[in-house]
Amino acid sequence: MQLANTFSALGNATRFAIVERLLNEGELSAGAFLDMDNVSPPAMSRHFKVLREAGIVNQRVDKQRRIYSVRPQAVQEISDWSISYRKFWESGLDRLALALSEDV
Repeated sequence: MQLANTFSALGNATRFAIVERLLNEGELSAGAFLDMDNVSPPAMSRHFKVLREAGIVNQRVDKQRRIYSVRPQAVQEISDWSISYRKFWESGLDRLALALSEDV
């Protein structure tokens, strides 16, 4: 069920962009995201809350700043899930290629 919550949280384009930026740039303060178009500070706060509750990001407080980072475990869970389906698709595509080559 945790993975379903992860995908649900990442299904929002703003939250996906937040996570992508954290993955690319590392730990960032909430203020670093104020440049995102059409996202008010209260809305940004709600996005971070959803990401925390889904277990995707960690939050730590440094004086008056909230610092966010991606939880490595969340990335690993997504990776493990996608690998299992990758194997499924690869074997299916291999069978399809074989069937198509037999028809030629």
